[in-house]
Order: sequence, then structure tokens, then C-alpha cells
Amino acid sequence: MKKKALITGATSGIGLETARALKTAGYSLILTGRREERLAKLREELGAETLAFDVSDRAQVEKALTPDVLKDVHVLVNNAGLALGTASVQTVELDDVDAMIDTNIKGLLYVTRLVLPSLIANQGHLVNIGSVAGRWTYPGGATYSATKFAVRAISEALRMDLLGKPVRVTNIEPGMVETEFSEVRYQGDKAKAAQVYKGMTPLKATDIAETIAWCVSRPAHVNVQELVIYPVDQAAVGPYVHRTAP
Repeated sequence: MKKKALITGATSGIGLETARALKTAGYSLILTGRREERLAKLREELGAETLAFDVSDRAQVEKALTPDVLKDVHVLVNNAGLALGTASVQTVELDDVDAMIDTNIKGLLYVTRLVLPSLIANQGHLVNIGSVAGRWTYPGGATYSATKFAVRAISEALRMDLLGKPVRVTNIEPGMVETEFSEVRYQGDKAKAAQVYKGMTPLKATDIAETIAWCVSRPAHVNVQELVIYPVDQAAVGPYVHRTAP
């Protein structure tokens, strides 16, 4: 029987490319997201099972992720997440604060809690998609950074809680990756999002997907706990990005 991977936020970016990479590696797939039309295309492309729900909604998560659905899951990739705006703490919209915390922290915990029994039973692997913002923060990034610091803390605590059980926990922390991330952050403003990557070469979603596939392919006794991945043109968060002249 094929091993099965469940990937949240699989309709674009890192989640989508991870689905393709794990399919190539021989996994069967359960893919989740909020956009049913994109999930329908993935059912056709990858032969995947798909579940349309919002990870930030506990009732939706519990309805979708039943023990019967999850029984054969060997790998969980907690990819669903977002940043909204770059406002300072004193001006940030509180709805944006709620959305980031509800998705990036609570949603990750809701899904993880329900999938863990299967990962334990199947000697599985849990991969969290964190961020370099979970190690170093920047002006206008307080809430988003706080959520990714939380992902790092959850990952570390999980390894302790699962000690003695055959489950691996990996936290992948990318720097600048060109996906829909900045478009979401800037509420669909594609021109503003494009400026984020102007004059530099960011990571691609496939770079992170290939890294995830490598981590889960290590021998069962090997746990890659954390990986920080920057593009060459980025030395640190904030202004430390090399850009060519326009």
C-alpha cells in the first residue's frame, strides 16, 4: 500500500508543488484548501483525494478530518498560512490579527491534533511550514512573526511530547519565496506584490517542495529538525536583500 500524505493549503504555491513532488515520490495524496475549483483540477491532475475547508474554522476541520479519512496518513504537511499587510502594531487592523492567528497557529494545531493518532500508528512524519520570520522579526511584521515563532515553538514541543513514539517533526523556515503569498498580503495588489521580488532572484515553490520531499525520504531514524532556507540574494529579513539596478 502506498504511503499517504495530507497537505493543507495545497491549491497554490508551496503546497501545490509539494503535492506534485510527493506524488512523484510515490505518495497518494489528500489535499486540502478553500478553493474547490482548484481542488477539482488537482483531483484530475494528481488523482488526489481533496477536502475543501478552512483550517481556521474548528468545526469545518473536525467535520472533514474524521478518523476514517485519516487512518492511512503517514505524512502531514501543515502548509496553510498567510500574512496580511505590513502595518505597525499601533495601526494594524484587528481583523487581520485574528485571521493570521486563527490560520497560522490555531489552524495548524487543529489539524495536527486530529492527524497525530494516525502519524503515531503509521510511524509518520509531521512537516510544519514556518518562516525565517519565526526567528527574526521586522517592522510591520509583529503578528505574522509571532505566528511563525509559535510554529517553531509548537514544533519543538511536539518533539518532546512525542519522544519515544516513532514520529518525526520537521520545521521548514523559508525566506523569500515567489508565490501568491505577497498578493494575499497586499489584498490582491499584483503590482505591489511584484515589487517585493523586483531586481532579485527569490526562491521558488519547487525549491521548498524538493526540500520537503528530501526530508521525508530520510531513513526512519533520521529527523531533520529544522531547515532555514534563504535565496542567495537575501542575507536576512528586512532590507538585507541584494537587488540589481532597475
